[in-house]
Amino acid sequence: MDDAIPLLVCDDSSMARKQLIRSLPANWPFRVSQAENGVLGLELIRSGRGRIVLLDLTMPELNGFEVLARVRDEGLQAEVIVISGDVQEEAIRRARALGARAFLRKPVAAPELEAALLALGMNPAPAALQHHSQHPLPSVSFHDALRELSNIAMGRAAELLGRALKVFVHLPIPNVNLLEPGELQMALSDAQGNQQVSAICQGYIGGGVAGEALLIFHDSAIADVAGLLDTKLDASSHPELLLDLAAIITGACLNGLSEQLGLQLSLGHPLLLGQHCTIDELIRLNRPRWKQTLAVEISYGLEDHDIHFDLMLLFTESSVERLQQRVELLL
Repeated sequence: MDDAIPLLVCDDSSMARKQLIRSLPANWPFRVSQAENGVLGLELIRSGRGRIVLLDLTMPELNGFEVLARVRDEGLQAEVIVISGDVQEEAIRRARALGARAFLRKPVAAPELEAALLALGMNPAPAALQHHSQHPLPSVSFHDALRELSNIAMGRAAELLGRALKVFVHLPIPNVNLLEPGELQMALSDAQGNQQVSAICQGYIGGGVAGEALLIFHDSAIADVAGLLDTKLDASSHPELLLDLAAIITGACLNGLSEQLGLQLSLGHPLLLGQHCTIDELIRLNRPRWKQTLAVEISYGLEDHDIHFDLMLLFTESSVERLQQRVELLL
């Protein structure tokens, strides 16, 4: 249709793209394109296929901040609405400073999206031009859906962590894999190297889902975090600081996941699994508790600081079918 408005949905998650396309106002004259990374998204904007852009921030190749900067620097004609799981105040400020016309939090509701489009001056097509367009929808795998749900949950945790430490938290793209015990141990070793670490474990159960959240800190990072909090770190305060951080990061992430999945997860008491040990020692001490598991791996980094935390959500094998059912309901 000649009067169709080129709209680009740029998000690495097929689940997010599907949800956004289905949330577009009915009978609006959009011609929808999709991009799964920032590089492809920028190419489509340059080619005129993104007069309006629904843009994620956490993406491979080029992230959303980088796409916004390129759009601005190249003078490209695009009205950008950022739709992100990174809900830190600083993320919102940076996106707007780079030219985003609006910032919506994932998962976005259809009325919110319509209001943002109306604010851009968009209007429904005249009655004579209205039609029920069927935009192509991407297929969504279980792993991609769980990765997107984890992305939203980790963003909520980052917002709390950033406020507590007064820093900007860099968010990764979560990894989701079904791992055998040996593969889990390899993943832990790859993430931590040979540095000394401390780890907190917290069990969770509810609605047919169970597992353990494993939060691993480099010992050197803990000292730096204590500095950010103006906390004196000694033998007695070290475990207390670990438990406080675990309450923020693990609690917010699991709550975010359970809300989206419609589950009531009860969290157990956090346990200190290892302190000032290598990852090999941590694995040796806890090998019996880790069998085949669905692992969601999230690595947080703090801007301008050499500080990283690794959070692994380890779902039991018996939880997978229940998680798949909940995800199918969402889709």
